[in-house]
Amino acid sequence: MTSPQRQPLLHDLAVTLAAPTVVLSAPDGNLDASAPGAGVHGLFHADLRALSLLRVTLRPDHAPSGEHAGKAPPAARGNSEAESEAEARAGGDWLPVVAVMHAADGPGRSRFVGLAQALGDAVPDPTVRVDRQRTVTPGRLTEQLTVRSTATTPVHLAVRVEVAGDLVTLEHAKAGLPPRSPAGPSSELRSGAGVLRWSDDAVAIAVSARGATPDAERSTLTWTLTVKPGESADLHLTVEVSDTTAVVTAAGHKPTWQRPDITADDRRLPALVAQSLDDLHSLRMATPAAPGDTFLAAGVPWFFTLFGRDSLWAARMLLPLGTDLALGTLRTLAAQQGTRTDPAAEEEPGKILHEIRRGLFDDGQGLRLPPVYYGTVDATPLWICLLHDAWRWGLPADDIEPLLPALTAALGWIEAAAQAGDGFLSYIDHTGNGLANQGWKDSGDAARFADGRLAEAPLALAEVQGYAYEAALAGAALLDAFQLPDGDRWRTFASDLADRFRARFWVSDQHGPYPAMALDGSGRPVDAVTSNMGHLLATGILNADENAAVAARLAAPDMSDAYGLRTMSSTSGGFGPLRYHCGTVWPHDTAIAVTGLARTGHPKAAARLIEGILDAAPAFDYRLPELWGGDARTDTPAPVPYPAACRPQAWSAAAAIAVMTALTGLDPDVPAGRLHLRPTGPLSVGALTVTGLTLAGERLDVAIGTDGRTASVTAPAGLIIEEHLAPHS
Repeated sequence: MTSPQRQPLLHDLAVTLAAPTVVLSAPDGNLDASAPGAGVHGLFHADLRALSLLRVTLRPDHAPSGEHAGKAPPAARGNSEAESEAEARAGGDWLPVVAVMHAADGPGRSRFVGLAQALGDAVPDPTVRVDRQRTVTPGRLTEQLTVRSTATTPVHLAVRVEVAGDLVTLEHAKAGLPPRSPAGPSSELRSGAGVLRWSDDAVAIAVSARGATPDAERSTLTWTLTVKPGESADLHLTVEVSDTTAVVTAAGHKPTWQRPDITADDRRLPALVAQSLDDLHSLRMATPAAPGDTFLAAGVPWFFTLFGRDSLWAARMLLPLGTDLALGTLRTLAAQQGTRTDPAAEEEPGKILHEIRRGLFDDGQGLRLPPVYYGTVDATPLWICLLHDAWRWGLPADDIEPLLPALTAALGWIEAAAQAGDGFLSYIDHTGNGLANQGWKDSGDAARFADGRLAEAPLALAEVQGYAYEAALAGAALLDAFQLPDGDRWRTFASDLADRFRARFWVSDQHGPYPAMALDGSGRPVDAVTSNMGHLLATGILNADENAAVAARLAAPDMSDAYGLRTMSSTSGGFGPLRYHCGTVWPHDTAIAVTGLARTGHPKAAARLIEGILDAAPAFDYRLPELWGGDARTDTPAPVPYPAACRPQAWSAAAAIAVMTALTGLDPDVPAGRLHLRPTGPLSVGALTVTGLTLAGERLDVAIGTDGRTASVTAPAGLIIEEHLAPHS
């Protein structure tokens, strides 16, 4: 039996956002969380739903007295039967605006166009339309409704907006529960504007509309107007949300990164980058304690807050645009780094958190997470990797030095975790109420053997060992550079970890050797063929032969013939094209593999995966969702949406920048005074030029020819530019 509390669907919603505020609506612009099959409609601010209903309807209105004097009667305009029907409706039922178009219109803006079919001339062509321009800024929604008429006589109508606010938490909506009955609003007229208000102890909502009549009993705002032939009328609506208890707030107005210009023979790549940058701009957030430190919210709507792993990966992928986002993310997470051992929150000294919420997160199905939850095994090494990479991209020493205590604490956590996990970083849900899986594939059924059986905790994930290896070497480099001890000890740790990994994780099947996705609680390799191995390529934990084996596996059709890289081989026992982590395609996962393939000299495999992403992008209007179905490209003409996927998602949008960076071959080392260029050979997108990147706070431009060689580069003065021609396969 299907649960009535099944997670709502998102794939066909119109999304307009400026963190921490987002509107999720139907394609006609209306939102109604109580409508059957509506999905998770609402105006959300942080993790509360401020509005559960915002619906625009209209009806014909009687002409003012004398309006038709000296004019032909309405029946003379055309089809008398249709006119009689329209006249009969005057003062009757409220009618919907029929949607014909909606589209994103830049960061925080959307446009909707609809038809008023009951109004205007009784001819086949529509003569009255309603344009709806929506703008979201933090804590505020504004809409301009424009009624346009090309009818031959004046159009008299009433326009009504119904609103309601149920003030439920995000997890209430995610559980598929119906809206709560909202408290009745109060109404007032203020400076010529009708106003409706709601509030509770923490949140206050005001909906105002200049020239409209408020009705608190019906919770409506209504205009009456006449639109003359060839003219239009503009109506304005504003929703303001005040929230005193949110744990996230808007980022500052100053741009967090420089926006590059990109041209390519394949025009899909510039279109994808442009939309991704719009989405990333709208996902910027901060905390009230440090409003100047910007990070990216993980995704809309389920993860509209700080997530350690997601925010770190997104900031890392955006380093070619500048280091400010990385610094804000590092500082924000360091400020809440673990200091004690608390199994209920999974907190441990030196550990980087997983997520923050306003209060206890309870999905009603057994998952109960405290407001600050540390249940992630990979955020801590990824924090170190981001600090190191930001340093190489030119983050100043003055910004790094205050973070060195957090670095040493994070390294200490890695050491303690490895000692507790028989030499590997592993995890287990200590309470039974947290996340059963604590890597990026964190659904309960993500870790499977090749025959489909679920693996039992504690689990040691393959990619996490790669992150730990990379973090140990990154930490050693930073310790050396800032004249701190123990660099050699961490290099030894990394070497020993690589040896243990080589001895324990590698398995074989009829196609040859490959790394298992994990070790289970008994130390057995969890041998499903999965995308986890793709994360190992860029970490350095594999040697050249091992990289080649992984590249071959990722390029094989069972992993790569979808619209990107599948999370699990289509031949594995647990595979399903719409299983969240067992067969779908995640663009960030694909981009991480592409980065590793390009860096280790496997451009053909990288190109195959890039082509899958570029084939998928137009189907989503270039706004890449969290994930989509793992169907083969030959089986479906477009990617099948995963219906509950977040969109936009920070690391999905950032994946476009990661792919662009992989194609350019940029690998800077500012502390060493060098800019390495590692071109991949002939590019899948043809010639590529990227201008306006940022390195060490200065402009960086690069052009790649159709042969994949660097055609030109303009870099900050003082850097030695070195082009490396690696062997390709």
